Amino acid sequence: MDLLLQTSNSNLKAEIAITGSKSETNRLLLLKALFPNVTLANTSNSDDSEVMQVALNGNEEIIDIHHAGTAMRFLTAYFAVQEGREVVLTGSSRMQERPIKVLVEALQQLGAKISYEKEIGYPPIRIEGKKITASKVAIEANVSSQYISALLLIAPQLENGLELKLEGEITSVPYIKMTLALLNDLAIQTSFNGNVITVFPKKEVEAKEMVVESDWSSASYFFSLVALADQATISLTSYKENSLQGDSELVAIYKKLGVETYFGENKITLTKQQHFQLADVNFELNNTPDIAQTIVMTCLGLGIGCHLTGLHTLKIKETDRLEALRIELTKLGATITVTDDSLTLIASHSINQNVKIATYNDHRMAMAFAPLAIKVPIIIENAEVVSKSYPDFWKDLKSLGFEISE
Repeated sequence: MDLLLQTSNSNLKAEIAITGSKSETNRLLLLKALFPNVTLANTSNSDDSEVMQVALNGNEEIIDIHHAGTAMRFLTAYFAVQEGREVVLTGSSRMQERPIKVLVEALQQLGAKISYEKEIGYPPIRIEGKKITASKVAIEANVSSQYISALLLIAPQLENGLELKLEGEITSVPYIKMTLALLNDLAIQTSFNGNVITVFPKKEVEAKEMVVESDWSSASYFFSLVALADQATISLTSYKENSLQGDSELVAIYKKLGVETYFGENKITLTKQQHFQLADVNFELNNTPDIAQTIVMTCLGLGIGCHLTGLHTLKIKETDRLEALRIELTKLGATITVTDDSLTLIASHSINQNVKIATYNDHRMAMAFAPLAIKVPIIIENAEVVSKSYPDFWKDLKSLGFEISE
């Protein structure tokens, strides 16, 4: 469905409950599958987490994870160590274009039995689960952190644990640290020294309830709304100051875009700074590439320029996000250039109205462009794609006074 978004309300006030982080939920779902006496609370209601849950709880031979990249990577590692179980992991046509070779080769080095059903290096893949006794493997450090986390999550169940050597410069460190912190919460011993991560074996853990923090990537759209409004006070639950999520960097980034964040009991309150002096911004987003789209839209709406770097992983997401941004922003009248790992937006003070934004099966394209409706009416194509990570997004926008019509 295509949605027309507009609002005459430039004074935003609301308290919104956002469900658990997709990143934390998917890690914990895998750990719960390995250690069944772990229980989970405030889990994500995203498509990605539901797909992951169905795959872990079912017994089908062919498992279709649709567009869920995290599920593809984590389940590849999980099924590699399920002795005696054989599965074929597949997904959408876009998923079959997203590389999996680096992870498959790392698992094969450890002794896993995985083969390609179609094109070498890409899903669908056939996995024959077996007991793995090897414990040392090397992987390039600048690959998707999900490959690294997939290996770390299954490591405690390996006979001899895992020593993972990262070769080259490490990117997405916060996501690796999130995985290790969740293992530590279950009293699984780990170390991360230089470029070597070690996870010690642990056959069982004590019963424990793990509460998932709400999703900071989902919060990013409200930071953008507050920045673009004339006045705004929006509270979001449930968040904590010492977050495991890299996207909590939003607090520091959006301070430079006129948004103040206050931490309260289990929530954050965002307010618009009055009389704030705007200027062009530069951000290095190696650790937080998922919020790049949101930041660009905020800058466009504020009439300032930005230069964003560290974006090399955006080319292999749900779509090539850099190219998608270039095409859609140009429709809005923006001047934008992209390279393989950066994006530059030139400041401008006019935005074309009633433009139809293509979303490329990418939830973040739909949600990142939505806040611009504060400035001009905008049409979002295939708006239902938000269910991948934030099914209640349009309902929550309506609670802020947005008019949304098909």
